[in-house]
Amino acid sequence: MARLTRLSLPGLPHHLMQIGNNRQAIFVDDEDRQAWCAHLREASLVARVDIHAYVLMSNHVHLLATPRHDADGLSTMMQSLGRRYVAGFNRRHDRSGTLWEGRFRAALVDPDDSLLACMRYIDSHAQRSALVADAADYAWSSCAHHLGRRRDPLIVDHARYWALGNTPFEREGAFRSYLDEGVSLREAQAISQATRRGWPIAGVEGQQRLAALLGREIVPRPRGRPRREPTAA
Repeated sequence: MARLTRLSLPGLPHHLMQIGNNRQAIFVDDEDRQAWCAHLREASLVARVDIHAYVLMSNHVHLLATPRHDADGLSTMMQSLGRRYVAGFNRRHDRSGTLWEGRFRAALVDPDDSLLACMRYIDSHAQRSALVADAADYAWSSCAHHLGRRRDPLIVDHARYWALGNTPFEREGAFRSYLDEGVSLREAQAISQATRRGWPIAGVEGQQRLAALLGREIVPRPRGRPRREPTAA
């Protein structure tokens, strides 16, 4: 099934993924990671994009983000972030050329049935990659923020996260329980595939809601001729 043209709607969350060219490292050390986070914060404020979750891996990054007013906000943010980070990275490491494997990938996320699953997928990434025993111990993700370990200036909590409880303690405890349930291989593959292909991350009802908002199909049809129904004997 084919990739869709990029879907973007203001006011709705999106899962973003950006990969290093030829899967090369995009961070050499913590100074690089700090620079990337600083550029992301500035770019998100200018583009008016709320960041709900993130994780920095060695050769790729994941974001969960909502453009507040403009569907082009995500592209504006990522272009600014990319230009500034790559320029500094190249100067610091005496290199030239691109750092990224093409444009960033993005997928709409249905906030009602899939946002928390996408948050868990992002926040647990380092743990699932065996970098840490506890996801909250990874310094370069939003997990510690969501579990109350530290306040992260990058993060704007989504309403679905706030709905987990009436107090910070309740929300953090509820998210810890949800995180500890783990991400199944099937769920991880579904989120990854949808993002790479530009499909929405949503259940059947969520897909219907998003299609109605966009006024178009949001899941590609299978290639080839429709299967012929058998005739009655």
